[in-house]
This record gives sequence, structure tokens and C-alpha cells, in this order.
Amino acid sequence: MNYHQWLKTVPSEITGDPLWTIEAYRLALFAADIGWTDVTKLMQDKRTLDLSNQLYRALGSIGANISEGLSRSSGKDRARFYEYALGSAREARTWYFTARHVLNDTAGHHRMQLLTQIIRLLLVMIPDQRAARLREVEAEYHVTIAPQDDATLTELATLLDAIPPP
Repeated sequence: MNYHQWLKTVPSEITGDPLWTIEAYRLALFAADIGWTDVTKLMQDKRTLDLSNQLYRALGSIGANISEGLSRSSGKDRARFYEYALGSAREARTWYFTARHVLNDTAGHHRMQLLTQIIRLLLVMIPDQRAARLREVEAEYHVTIAPQDDATLTELATLLDAIPPP
């Protein structure tokens, strides 16, 4: 299932919420859903049983923290929960790197790229809420506040259309 097919399966109780307008949230829910099959595969290998639990918790935490952050009344509070989501996205990406020994290379790389897209979005959202810059090296992610260029949008479109199985 690709992203556009998945979008059609999301219930109106979720898509009707203002939270749904946040791209990082939508991508986080998608990452958690496609992560389900990855976690199921990882659970079948005793060596990655604990890893599968950590991965699934990290994936679920990304969207949960974005949703809790949006529910906060101050920018400072929102930024704090978006930072939690950022930490969970990085954690999940690390677990996918570790899981590469059980998942196939294509699926693992795809999931790490998708999580990197979420990280990029969060790195823009956090300072926007805090009205300050993060202590983050921009060169690693090439984050700018300007709209995304065509190459980045093409890369994201490819990630959302071609979903390799684990």
C-alpha cells in the first residue's frame, strides 16, 4: 500500500481534526502503519524481539507527541512536545538501521528516508513554535524555512509511492 492508498483508509475522526493539516503528523501515522509489518517480521527473530518493541514504541510516539504538542496553548509547550517527537523519529531511524540485518535493505533504507523527512519537518516546526533556532547543524539536513524545492518534493513523492515490503 502506498501513501495515497493509505490516505483513503484513514477515518474521518482523524482527517477531520485540525491536527491532520500538519504534514509531519500525517507522515508519522503513515510510518507507524507501515512499521507494523516491519515489527511483525522483527518479532519472528529472537535476536530482534526487544528491538521490535522499541521500534514500534518510537514510531507511535512520533505522532502521539505531535498531537499532544498541538494541544498545548503556548508555543514553548508545543515546541517541547515536538522535540519529543523529533527524538522519537531519530530513535526509530536508529532502530531501523539496527534492524537492517533482518529487514531487507530496500525496506530499511526507505523507512530511514521517510523518518528523515519527518525529522526535517520537525526541525522547522520546533523553532517556529519557539521563535528561535535549534542548536542543530543545518548542513546535515539542509533545513530552510523556505518552501521545499522540486527535488525534495520529488524525493518525498517517491518515498510515499514506492513502499517496499520488509
